[in-house]
Amino acid sequence: MHVLSTFEHSHFIELAITSLVQKGIPKENILAVPLSNTNEERKLFDTIHYADGISLFDKGAAIGTALSVVGASIGFKLQWGPIYWGLIGAAAGFSIGVILNLLIYKIFRKQRLMKRGKKPEVILIIECDHREAEMILTTLRNHYALGVAKLNVEGS
Repeated sequence: MHVLSTFEHSHFIELAITSLVQKGIPKENILAVPLSNTNEERKLFDTIHYADGISLFDKGAAIGTALSVVGASIGFKLQWGPIYWGLIGAAAGFSIGVILNLLIYKIFRKQRLMKRGKKPEVILIIECDHREAEMILTTLRNHYALGVAKLNVEGS
């Protein structure tokens, strides 16, 4: 049987491994695999095959609608009329909203991620027999594992 778990890269995984060794699990049966963070930028524009749930157009649509109403209202007093000024207000509002979203996602979110820092995760794989599985799961949960799973392997 294999027990799998994930941890943040912190001292808790070291404590969990030490605790398991003290409880009789051989070091040869414990495998820790650190994952590396991707440095790849997130795509801002979605494709038909990839969407991340972040929309650049929502603020643009809202601000464009508001400015088109204002432009159409003021357009009754201006030379080009309400239709042209409503379209100008919609285009200006949409542009302002998209630029605002680009600034938020490109500059402010990147700075926040750099300040906070993303910690990589570590996958911990432990080979054991069925009798030790519950003790191992309890030990991993007590040491703040992000997730745990049991995997029955043929021949165990």
